[in-house]
Amino acid sequence: MTTAAGSAAVPTRRAVLAGAVGTAAGFLPAIPRAAEPDRGTNPATTLPGAGAPFEANTLADIARARAAAPYAAPRTDDVPAVLKGLSRDAYEAIHPVPGRAVWAGRDFGYEIEPLLRGSIFDTPVSLFTVENGRVQPLAYDKDSLIAANIALPELTADTAFSGFRLRARFGDGGDVSNFALFQGASFFRLVAEGQDFGINARALALRPADSRGEEFPLFRALFIEAPAPGQPIVVHALVESESATAAFKLTLTPGREASVAGIDGTVFARAELDHIGLGGMQGSYLFGPLDRQKVDDLRAAAFSVEGLAIRNGYGEPIWRPVHNPEALQVSAFLDRGPKGFGLMQRARAYDDFEDDRRHWEQRPSLWIEPQDDWSEGAVTLLEIPSDSELNENVFAYWRPKAKLAKGGEMRFLCRQHWSKGWPDPLPPELARVKDSRCGRGSTGTRRLFAVDFQGDGLARPEEVEVALSASAGTITRQDRFHYPERRTLRVLFELDPGSERASELRLGLRRGQDRASETWLFRWTP
Repeated sequence: MTTAAGSAAVPTRRAVLAGAVGTAAGFLPAIPRAAEPDRGTNPATTLPGAGAPFEANTLADIARARAAAPYAAPRTDDVPAVLKGLSRDAYEAIHPVPGRAVWAGRDFGYEIEPLLRGSIFDTPVSLFTVENGRVQPLAYDKDSLIAANIALPELTADTAFSGFRLRARFGDGGDVSNFALFQGASFFRLVAEGQDFGINARALALRPADSRGEEFPLFRALFIEAPAPGQPIVVHALVESESATAAFKLTLTPGREASVAGIDGTVFARAELDHIGLGGMQGSYLFGPLDRQKVDDLRAAAFSVEGLAIRNGYGEPIWRPVHNPEALQVSAFLDRGPKGFGLMQRARAYDDFEDDRRHWEQRPSLWIEPQDDWSEGAVTLLEIPSDSELNENVFAYWRPKAKLAKGGEMRFLCRQHWSKGWPDPLPPELARVKDSRCGRGSTGTRRLFAVDFQGDGLARPEEVEVALSASAGTITRQDRFHYPERRTLRVLFELDPGSERASELRLGLRRGQDRASETWLFRWTP
């Protein structure tokens, strides 16, 4: 991550709702239209029109020019009532006529389904394809849509869309299926083959859980390059808010076990930025084995995110289970040059959830690896109280320590892995946390914890020592149980918090002076 000097929030329900998923609507390629008209007379800030060249620096130049100009918020009060009033189910029921998606019938291996504005998605996003280095805007065609029980209104291309769904062919042959979704603020999602959409990534976050309030950068334009058959597809995104603009190049590769996104982003500061969120991602956690005491639900668990994994710059692998707290919890894991972090869904069996509708076991994990030096900062985790499994109440991101001055620029590179498995790599000699549970202790307010470590290196458990500590309260009991057939060592311990209202728990396995497992961290609160 590099910065260059220029010439010179508390999470809200809006954040939760903006992450909801819409169903795609299909459209034909557009007729030519004029460049975006809302930026005044400065040609450097306008979006390219039909037939205009699109080069490597086109979007960065536009973002840089816009950062030097006053912010013009997009209009959001012009969504027709028939679309604005749609329920989530009715909005998701809108879908394209078969064969009418962009690039349907072409040998690209991808199809684009632009998404209408409507329901909770009221921000207009301009959509373009790029073919042979030339821009082609996408136009709205209501005849290419199937919408049950409603008459779709006439719309212009400038006001019709809120994002797009991308369908892809995974491997050789077969039909295209869901691969990526760009919709809501600067949110996007990917899946591996056969998965359901789950975690939301954010192109850019500003002031999450900050007392000054969070600022939500918005997608303003998305450019999708026509790919060569069988090759990755490239999406360029223009992002803008009151304090910043940004240009992103995302190289997307669909995969059967993991899909990958290579991200090259540059942020341009309209004002001084002292709380930037890079590599942001969010998911839902309602309840699980660590916090069932107030749950009356026949399911075993309900979450799209089980925990935060970190491989810090000091070589320590960390596993931090997430939970649904009574009050907002903010955790900062200070680091320098992180090797990776991500929100993981390690539970992969139906029996982990027993949810016949949501099938949480089919949601992806998301792991991010910086591809340049991210210097000093902190992996930051927000856990927000939630009473609904639809709320994306767990948010993780990298917060750089350095500020970005007004007029400054910051470029960063990273690679995302959207995976069915556990994409956070561990050396083979280290055991991984397989499961974490919590229940009532022996008396009073005591809590009993069970943490299962799994790995081939646990064949001789007598060589392994347990390192356990609590920042507050007292550990009153500690036991261990070995299950060789499952390659598992369970550590059972009891915490007596006394009068304390929070305790940071830390647990790991060691073999002499060497690590034998990743480090389990958890913040207990009543």
